[in-house]
Amino acid sequence: MKKLLLLLVVSLLAFLLVACGDNTEESSTNEDKEEVSASETETSEEEEEATNKSIDELSIGFVPSREPEEIITATEPLKDLLIEEMATLGYDIGEVDITVGTNYEAVGEALSAGTMDIGLIPGGTYVLYDDGAEVVLTATRAGLSIDSDNPKDWNDNKPTEASDEQAIGYRALIIAGPSEKGQELAEKVNNGEELTFDDINSASWAVMSTSSPAGYIYPAIWMDEKFGKTITDLENVVPSDSYGSSFARLAADQIDVMVTYADARRDNEESWSGEGTIWDDTNVIGVTPSIYNDTISVSKNSDKMDDDLKSAIQEAFINIAQTEEGKEVIAIYNHEGYQEAQATDYDDERKAQELVKSLN
Repeated sequence: MKKLLLLLVVSLLAFLLVACGDNTEESSTNEDKEEVSASETETSEEEEEATNKSIDELSIGFVPSREPEEIITATEPLKDLLIEEMATLGYDIGEVDITVGTNYEAVGEALSAGTMDIGLIPGGTYVLYDDGAEVVLTATRAGLSIDSDNPKDWNDNKPTEASDEQAIGYRALIIAGPSEKGQELAEKVNNGEELTFDDINSASWAVMSTSSPAGYIYPAIWMDEKFGKTITDLENVVPSDSYGSSFARLAADQIDVMVTYADARRDNEESWSGEGTIWDDTNVIGVTPSIYNDTISVSKNSDKMDDDLKSAIQEAFINIAQTEEGKEVIAIYNHEGYQEAQATDYDDERKAQELVKSLN
C-alpha cells in the first residue's frame, strides 16, 4: 500500500513538472511572437517612411483675379492639406509656400524660370508660357443659370444664379456700370439695338493684363468679331490690377465699362459700393465665346519636378477638392473640382492668343 501511494505521488509530481514546463515554453513562445510582431510593425513603418521622397518646399503661385490678401487668407489651409495628402502619395513635404503674383505674367514667368513649382493660372496664361509650364489639371465649376450669346438675356434674367451642373468653360462679359455713358449703352442693348464701335469707343474701359482670358483676350476677340477692332483701338482704357478694383471704379463712375468673368458680379455682390445693388446698377452689353477653365500647371524647369511628382500633384489636388475643407479653399477661384488635363485641351486658347497677337 505504501509503495502504491509513493508511486502515485511520484507520478503526480512528474505530471506537474511537465505541465509547468509546457506552460513556460508556451508563454515564452507567445512572448517571442509578440516581440517579432512588434519588431515587424516597427520595421514596416520605418520602411514606409523610408520609401517617401523628401522635398524641402513646394511653391505655389496664384494669379490676382481677386484681392491678393483675400487669396492668401483663403488658401492658408491648403498648405497643411497638401502636405498631408502628398504624404499618403509618397512625398514628405517640409513646407508649402503660397504667393500671389503681382500680375498674371509674373506667375507664368516664375513657372517658366523654375522658381515656382505649381501655378493656378488661366488657360491664356498657360498658353503664353507653355514653353516652361505644363498643364496637369483643369478646374471644374458650377455652371450658371444663363449661358446665352445675347447680352439682353443676361439683363432680362438677373440676378445670375449658380447651376447644379458642372462646367469646364465659362463666358466673359462686357459690363456697363451706373455712369451716364454706361446706362446709355445698356439702354441701347436692352432695346434690342446693335452697338457700334463709336458707341463703345465713347466709353472709358477697365481691362486686365493681356494674358487674362476674361479680362482681355476674349473681349478682344468679341470686339474683332463685332467691329473688326480690338482693345488697342479704344481711346480710353485703364489697366486694372484686379477685378475687385475694376468693380470699385465702376461703382464710383470712374469708368463706364469693365470686362470680367461671367459670375464675377456674384463674387463682388457684397462689396459693391454703388447706390443700388450690383444687379440694379450694372448691365451686360457683350458676351464672349466660352473660355476653357483655369489650369493647375507645373513648371517644366523646376529641378524637383518629374513624372512621379506631377502624378502625385494631380491626385492630391483631385482628392483635396473632394473634402469639405478643400472645397472651401478652392472656392476662392470658384473651382469645385479638377480633372486631368492635356496640352491639346487648350488648342482653342492658342488660336485665341494668335488672334490677339495679330490684332496687336
